[in-house]
Amino acid sequence: MSANCCVNVEVEPRCAGQPKKLAPSSDGDYPFFLAMTLDLPLLNACLNGTSGCLLLLGLVFIMQGRRGAHQGCMISAFAISCLFLVSYLYHKIFVVRGVNTPFPGPAVLKPWYLLMLFTHVVLAIAIVPLALVTIVRGIKGRLDLHRKIARITWPIWMYVSVTGVLIYLALYRIWPPAV
Repeated sequence: MSANCCVNVEVEPRCAGQPKKLAPSSDGDYPFFLAMTLDLPLLNACLNGTSGCLLLLGLVFIMQGRRGAHQGCMISAFAISCLFLVSYLYHKIFVVRGVNTPFPGPAVLKPWYLLMLFTHVVLAIAIVPLALVTIVRGIKGRLDLHRKIARITWPIWMYVSVTGVLIYLALYRIWPPAV
């Protein structure tokens, strides 16, 4: 990494097709922000992890009776999750053009990976309305109804956040894709 906060990046295809051609600066480096956005799966995993941390902090804060801090964490977790969704859809639609990343790990683990992926996707779809209803009830002060649905929403949302990071690790770090 050079002193001007740039990173050498080799852009390789994750799926079938040719590598993307991007113009680096004269010294062969990309600006740091551009290098970070080129690895959208990493960005998405970071957003999922951040959301999970905020969910955990929000739980701790409400257990301590710190409603303001709880509300801030939960709304921040929702905002981060929305950023994740935008980034994920951008990656899926415009970068890989709908092509799924195949599981590169051992065949014996593929059924477990697919089970985790399936539950992650189904619950990620379910969490959107659950989180919205939970947040609206909390903001409106309908705390009895908020608590009731939050007991369902929080573990599902946490599961989705954690499995999102695990899926990233399985696809890109533990068993990197062959290029």
